[in-house]
Amino acid sequence: MTEVRTKAQLAKSAAAVTNRLTTEQKNHALAVMADALQKEQAAIIDANSADINHGRSKGTSESLLDRLTLTENRIAGIAEGLRQIITLPDPVGLLLESFDRPNGIQVKKISVPLGVIGMIYEARPNVTVDAAGLCLKTGNTVVLRGGSAALETNRKIVEVLRSALQSTDMPADALQLVEDANRSSVDEMLKLNGLLDVVIPRGGASLIRNVVDNATVPVIETGAGICHTFIDESADFAMASDIAFNAKVQRPSVCNAMETLLVHEAFAANHLRELADRFLKAVVQLRGCPRTMEIVAEAQAASDADYATEYNDYILNIRVVRDLDEALSHIAQFGTMHSECIVTENEAHAARFQQEVDAAAVYHNASTRFTDGFEFGFGAEIGISTQKLHARGPMGLPALTSTKYLIHGNGQIRG
Repeated sequence: MTEVRTKAQLAKSAAAVTNRLTTEQKNHALAVMADALQKEQAAIIDANSADINHGRSKGTSESLLDRLTLTENRIAGIAEGLRQIITLPDPVGLLLESFDRPNGIQVKKISVPLGVIGMIYEARPNVTVDAAGLCLKTGNTVVLRGGSAALETNRKIVEVLRSALQSTDMPADALQLVEDANRSSVDEMLKLNGLLDVVIPRGGASLIRNVVDNATVPVIETGAGICHTFIDESADFAMASDIAFNAKVQRPSVCNAMETLLVHEAFAANHLRELADRFLKAVVQLRGCPRTMEIVAEAQAASDADYATEYNDYILNIRVVRDLDEALSHIAQFGTMHSECIVTENEAHAARFQQEVDAAAVYHNASTRFTDGFEFGFGAEIGISTQKLHARGPMGLPALTSTKYLIHGNGQIRG
């Protein structure tokens, strides 16, 4: 039997235990896990260093290495994410609806775990902990399959977490890591109907597309982040500059970072040169439309392929647009329904932008970098869903539950 099937079966067996644990039992498990991460941080950082050194020897970009790197501060933040999950309400076992039928049957609708969740993701080892915490808090079990770039880090993290669970009521087998780095292990997970109840991909566009196109197990799609900031004519320059700079530069390797800046032509005439200088000083490579290149000589020409690319790097497209309509049209063509922002003092324009833009998160005068489970108060997130069924946006605890109907009668039969 393959590693993937073996571990999925172990997770399936453990689900019979996890779905009946109390909130207190689950919270205790999370607390022990958080403490273990910080207690074993030196061993985790050693394993992470091996992955970093291997990636650097293969020529991995610094932005991707940043996604991979763990420090004491980052581990502390990851552990704090688990502790914040503890403080959140347990979404399992809630009475969502109750009604009586004319024949005397009573119907109740309650929230229940999804079951066994398959998580396929790439180079961010914090996802290993976030996914484990969210799944276990909701009474689910999880089969993780991370990217090869973080294999040693993920092995050590899961070893630490499973060891910690030995002293709790949460079965260690509720948390599984597929260590086979071959693509065949992903392909196998996508077909494990009957063992996996849902698969959630988290990573680049090619990974997500492979999962969506080839899975027979149900999929919750998390999308690539080609995010835009539109600076309207009435925008305050200082605010617009800070929001756009933060959206691109604060951490360009993540999915909620801005990839394209849209600038109203009137604002561009007065301020684009100064705004571009700020990006250039931060060593951001600029690509732009013809009008942008007239104002910013350092900008290279941007093509439709550029506008359709999630860089995850210090590269930014800039396009000067005539008005709100042209900005909306550009986003409709190139956006990935992730996160979009308008910076404006015109309330009517802001309202129209938020109504018409089809995305999971639509901002007015705030950076797209806030599209994040921790920032939304969810403790952590298992992904940012860009689809419209079941869940959308940062997926916290409620997104990892389903429903069940409980029907009570006193002998009714259907005629």
